[in-house]
Amino acid sequence: MSNSPENFDWDKFESQGFGAGYSKAEKAEMEQMYDDTLTTVQEQEVVTGTVVAVTDRDVILNIGFKSDGLVSASEFRDMPNLKPGDQVEVFIEDQEDPNGQLILSRKKAKIVSAWAKIYDALENDKVLEGVVKRRTKGGLIMDIHGVEAFLPGSQIDVKPIRDFDVFVGKQMEVKVVKINAAFDNVVVSHKVLIEKDLEQQRAAILNNLEKGQVLEGVIKNMTNFGVFIDLGGVDGLLHITDISWGRINHPEEVLNLDQKVNVVVLDFDEDKKRISLGMKQLTPHPWDALPAEIEVGSRVKGKIVNVADYGAFLELMPGVEGLIHVSEMSWSQHLRNPQDFIKQGDEVEAVVLTMDRQERKMSLGIKQLTEDPWNKENVLTKYAVGTKHTGIVRNLTNFGLFLELEEGVDGLVHVSDLSWTKKIKHPSEFVKVGDNLDVVVLELDVPNRRLALGHKQLEENPWDTFESVFNIGSVHKATVLEKSDRGAVLELPYGIEGFAFPKGLAKEDGSQVEVGESLDFRVTEFSKEDRKIILSHTASHSEVEATRTARATKKPAAGAEKKEKASAPKVQKDADKSTLGDLDALSALKEQMLENEKEAGVKKLEAAAAKKTQDGDSDDNASESSEENNA
Repeated sequence: MSNSPENFDWDKFESQGFGAGYSKAEKAEMEQMYDDTLTTVQEQEVVTGTVVAVTDRDVILNIGFKSDGLVSASEFRDMPNLKPGDQVEVFIEDQEDPNGQLILSRKKAKIVSAWAKIYDALENDKVLEGVVKRRTKGGLIMDIHGVEAFLPGSQIDVKPIRDFDVFVGKQMEVKVVKINAAFDNVVVSHKVLIEKDLEQQRAAILNNLEKGQVLEGVIKNMTNFGVFIDLGGVDGLLHITDISWGRINHPEEVLNLDQKVNVVVLDFDEDKKRISLGMKQLTPHPWDALPAEIEVGSRVKGKIVNVADYGAFLELMPGVEGLIHVSEMSWSQHLRNPQDFIKQGDEVEAVVLTMDRQERKMSLGIKQLTEDPWNKENVLTKYAVGTKHTGIVRNLTNFGLFLELEEGVDGLVHVSDLSWTKKIKHPSEFVKVGDNLDVVVLELDVPNRRLALGHKQLEENPWDTFESVFNIGSVHKATVLEKSDRGAVLELPYGIEGFAFPKGLAKEDGSQVEVGESLDFRVTEFSKEDRKIILSHTASHSEVEATRTARATKKPAAGAEKKEKASAPKVQKDADKSTLGDLDALSALKEQMLENEKEAGVKKLEAAAAKKTQDGDSDDNASESSEENNA
């Protein structure tokens, strides 16, 4: 047979070449069949392959390409039961390496697939699931299908998270909120999922909310003015004053974060969605439990919980306080800072002055624990007129100063009672607040609680002596202290001041006396009652002025004139009997008496000045001795 192997012409067959026995149509059909068995692939894309074989080092995959691909077995550690026939996604890295081998990667396929899912989740608002790998600054790092994503701390939950470590290793559902393609950064949020769940709860709570309703909540945040409580999707503010009936400085003294508490709704603003909560309102008011025996006049004890400029608050029991006004802390009339008497935290005893149980108010006093000094039995004798005392200057006014002799007993020293010789316009020229001052009681009025005091009265009135020293017509050396249009103020011996009118300031050469000059001045007027001395320099060198001064000296008073006129006949008659020598003798005797009085007055003033100097030295020595002892 021509077709038997023995009769086959092998030489003819080999000379024709491969495929020479097929017609063109058959060749085209064969090529089409071959192409249908192959898959067109592109590099850098993800395809599905079938496991052909699994070895210790590689996994052989068929992706429908002309050759099979190899993938390292280490990329299938998460699939320990991998077997031939399983299908997996792989990434085509290279269609043909130098060895003609197809290079595939399952790891890269997972990353590409993950990014595709992430972009799809962002565009279509889908939920992804991932595992928290580790903690980082400001949040957590999650693994989402092999891609690391950042979960900020503020997006973990609707309430603040204080410990991020508890989430490490846990699975969480998140939504993609932001992708930075340039840096391959993904930001996710778990909070948005919770907020959606809470939205329905929030709406239900707000619809059913009403004043007086008691709710359970969790303390979400603490501040110095109160705490924010999560009521299940809605936050409410529990102010610090509504936590306890007693005073607290900070909520952390009685509450803790994440603590479950029962609160009552005090107020609700539907527009602003603000809820005011209270906790103390769930317990009875302490005033309702205040013992009935506590009334006006009762002595009470407590702790000072607050000190203000106007007084202090004494807490008898938590929620029951009384005000101790600064005026009720001491019998002293001079209000001081309450801090001078008591401090916050002091245990104090007080007397109830007023009480209103309905208004829940009471006023207290401390000074009532001691006797009023004006009601003491010895006040009339202790501060009798003429008694001497030493007090502290507490206040200065234009008309005088107030001196505190003891707590609650004050007296007024008028500015005119400070010095016999100096004309003091304001007490600040003489003393300052806080100084000690010796005084004598001038007047005592117990019913009106008034004392009139004097300082100059501790010494004799020197004007009784001045009257004989500075008699009219006498000449004295004086220094001009100040000068004005009205005249000049002069400093006379013994620290006394005098006054000269402008017409008495003319010198002998016609010029005017200036400030600081020391010149002779003649006394032209003296008034002991008004403590006034008028002098003139002009009269000391002008005979006309001297004569005028002499006439003023000899001019009798109005009453004396009448008496003189009435006794004129008798005087005239006596004058007829008198001789000229007798008149001269009387005149000389009168001048001698005046001179003697003047000398006696001068000696008296000098003795007083010496005594004052000696007393001052003694005080200085005593002060120095005291300082040495202290040292």
